[in-house]
Amino acid sequence: MGLGDWTRRLASRQIRWLTRAEFMALTGWGSAAALVLAAIGLAGEVLEGETLGFDRALLLALRNPADPSDPIGPRWLEEIARDVTGLGGNAILTAITLGVAGYFLLLRQKAAALLVLVSVGGGTLLSLGLKMIISRSRPDLVPHAVEVYTASFPSGHAMLSAITYLTLGALLARVQPRWRVKIYILSLALLTTLLIGASRVYLGVHWPTDVLAGWCLGGAWALLCWLATLSLQRVGWLPAFDTVPPPER
Repeated sequence: MGLGDWTRRLASRQIRWLTRAEFMALTGWGSAAALVLAAIGLAGEVLEGETLGFDRALLLALRNPADPSDPIGPRWLEEIARDVTGLGGNAILTAITLGVAGYFLLLRQKAAALLVLVSVGGGTLLSLGLKMIISRSRPDLVPHAVEVYTASFPSGHAMLSAITYLTLGALLARVQPRWRVKIYILSLALLTTLLIGASRVYLGVHWPTDVLAGWCLGGAWALLCWLATLSLQRVGWLPAFDTVPPPER
């Protein structure tokens, strides 16, 4: 193959990559904007008291009508819910974040490690700020199955688990060359996020709209972090993980 053929092939591959990157960026920005708008809409409805009927109905539907202190289902389900909700606690999320940052440092990818820390740390500050601004009270219809110390809207567990697990899942997926592994990692991150949020409503410590808003904001933040990753890769500050060759057999 001559130099001209090689140059044309390289240019063609670069054009296809740019087209794909532009499409992914537009999709990411559009999805993030939609999630933010949904969260803003929920916040407005919450402040006006429009969601109280929905919140009350769903929260009570998850409790024994004869005993509001008893969540529906067998006793072991409540214990599992406590275990699952612990996955969204500050100690667990901090440990996971530091572990993934350390993983990237071992790969000598300091920019990726810094991106992980900034992504999760920034999302945590955003969550705390919104709780202070909106200052919604916790549900008082049913006894809380776990201790809580902050305001209700948005759900910190739902938001921070979405930020942490989806952001880290996206970064780890980009390290993997095989699509099956990528899909597995992202699916696991999404399932974990959904289960943590659902456990907060089941345990009676959050209104359903708190969790919905937390998912929306956390998903939007994770998308923005993913877009930042793409941008950093294009300027060469992060390696293009998708070009990593498959492992030798």
